[in-house]
Amino acid sequence: MQDIYALSPIDGRYAKMVDELREYFSEYALIKFRVLIEVKWLIQLFGSDAVLKDKEQLTKAEEAQLDNLFEKFSEADALRVKEIENTTKHDVKAVEYFIREKITGTALERFSSFVHFACTSEDISNLAYGVMLKEALNKVLIPMQKELVNKVKATAKETTSKPMLAHTHGQAASPTTVGKELLVFAERWGNIIDLIKNAKITGKFSGAVGNFNAHLAAYPMIDWGNVSKEFVESLGLTHIKLTTQIEPHDNLAIICNYIKSFNNITMDFNSDMWMYISMNYFSQKAIQGEIGSSVMPHKINPINHENSMANIRISNAVIGVLADNLPISRMQRDLSDSSMLRNVGVGIAHSIISIKQSIIGFEKMVLNEEVLIRDLENNPEILAEAIQTVLRKNGYVDAYEILKDLTRGKKITIESVREFIGTLDLSKEDKDLLLELTPQIYIGMASRF
Repeated sequence: MQDIYALSPIDGRYAKMVDELREYFSEYALIKFRVLIEVKWLIQLFGSDAVLKDKEQLTKAEEAQLDNLFEKFSEADALRVKEIENTTKHDVKAVEYFIREKITGTALERFSSFVHFACTSEDISNLAYGVMLKEALNKVLIPMQKELVNKVKATAKETTSKPMLAHTHGQAASPTTVGKELLVFAERWGNIIDLIKNAKITGKFSGAVGNFNAHLAAYPMIDWGNVSKEFVESLGLTHIKLTTQIEPHDNLAIICNYIKSFNNITMDFNSDMWMYISMNYFSQKAIQGEIGSSVMPHKINPINHENSMANIRISNAVIGVLADNLPISRMQRDLSDSSMLRNVGVGIAHSIISIKQSIIGFEKMVLNEEVLIRDLENNPEILAEAIQTVLRKNGYVDAYEILKDLTRGKKITIESVREFIGTLDLSKEDKDLLLELTPQIYIGMASRF
């Protein structure tokens, strides 16, 4: 059910469209993934391959008990952390106290003093955000992006040989095919998806100012740099060695810009689809019960494409702010990144809404082949490019100027074009080729792509 009091449309009107993101970017999710980092660190310290060997080690059953603090983390657990935070006024410290509370009265209580051992809150938070982002990209955003690409590819395959008048600068230009133009978007999207998939999500785990000060004070003989690297990589993240107190967010900024690039391609796609609908190259399916205009009953508006473009602008605004500002932090740290990071999910949510709206809008579109053919037939002057190129081949130095005089700013007929070709001094082979040429077949390699 929609929350009619929601301040944000992603928690109101569009809530169902982004439900799958709540497992990764909600307040509940952030708390849960902080619990994950805390318990995994405790297991790293005292587990089967323990870093600290001067204490009793965890049993396999105890490791499982700690893992269950994350695996079975509940809404009630999250609310308890928030309750503790009401007193501590510190969100990460509240997670530490929650874990201590959960193991009190059990055999695990002997490790209570080592919960959050040698950590600064950023050690926990940056890794939590890293794992959350990795999961959200791989399980939600990238699959959604691929769905859009696959929908467009499927239609491109069906329309690969359907000729269409191209438009450059809004003017009639050399013909193309519907399928080829759709594949342009699919390839562009695919390139960005590959960049997102292969982007490094980095993490730091080196204490209050990145020097392992506290670690060495307690255990000076341990290679904490290597321990940190192993721990970060065990979470599926890329270890970053030299930092201040915070993970510098450079790679997150890169990922934000990749998402923004994908959004911009989707914006371009929606803009073209909107234009093709307005030109009647595509019509839209009439959905029973839907209303296009409150006063004009005939209308079927391209609302999904327009909605998608609006959500892209919101997504890009949020993601752009993150990309531009997260890598900037005064001295060894300030807290601005902490507040900003809470909006990563907001930017991605609006991107997902835009993708889903694009898919809905695209699936409503029906190709009007007769309109495409008529438009091609009404613009035979586009053959001027082919004719002047063949004239150049045959030694006409002023080929371009000849065709310019014939066609520029003029509406001519296919008959007058053929009449003109008949006057040219060309080989029989070239003349026959040009006489047989029509806008419908003048599509180059478009249908082969």
